[in-house]
Amino acid sequence: MAIDPKFFADNRDMEVMIRGAKLMQDVLEGAAFDGIRGKMLYEVENGNEAQLEEDIRNRADTQYHPVGTCKMGTSDDAMAVVDNELKVYGVDRLRVIDASVMPKVTTGNTNAPTIMIAEKAADMIRGINTVSDK
Repeated sequence: MAIDPKFFADNRDMEVMIRGAKLMQDVLEGAAFDGIRGKMLYEVENGNEAQLEEDIRNRADTQYHPVGTCKMGTSDDAMAVVDNELKVYGVDRLRVIDASVMPKVTTGNTNAPTIMIAEKAADMIRGINTVSDK
């Protein structure tokens, strides 16, 4: 793996996951679902934290598209990598044009905002003022 997200490198992360998974398991195995529940895809004995942790470790991965690794921001922001024209600070003739420039993850899928970033960048590179030239 080229990028290691360090899942559960901090034990508190696993503690939170186990608490959440136990709550979810209690709900799914509750009486309200008795008439409609099918066979569980991943069987973990209710209350068995060791099995639960093993299951979480075996199946954990990123669900959302990571963003923000090349954050857009002002030059006085120590965490900013690119300016508002997507130019990399301190590197001539280099731009970053993908979801990594988003300072924070969007509340929805990142596909549409990423397309918008690419469209805007294409216009900037071509020298088109997208507000007044279109």
